[in-house]
Amino acid sequence: MKNFIAALLVVTAVPAFAEGDVNAGAQKAASCMACHGAEGKTAVPLYPNLAGQNSAYLNHALQAYKKGERSGGQAEVMKAFVAGLSDEDMADIAAYYNSLKP
Repeated sequence: MKNFIAALLVVTAVPAFAEGDVNAGAQKAASCMACHGAEGKTAVPLYPNLAGQNSAYLNHALQAYKKGERSGGQAEVMKAFVAGLSDEDMADIAAYYNSLKP
């Protein structure tokens, strides 16, 4: 019973993110490539590699940048990039980077 309750708490506590469209995400990620590389692998240590990242994590990160919940580093730059993205756009971009080999 304890395991069931714990599992139920985890499922209800984690925000649900829509599954994104990888092909649409590839198109929408064009502006990301300048910093994060054409295949989600950057040559600049300042920027993180996105290839192979968990899509739920990436989607959450994009949402947090848009809401201003992340600060420091390149947060203001990222906030500007995601300002015009819809929830669907962010899910698609997250799915695209998740589909790439790390």
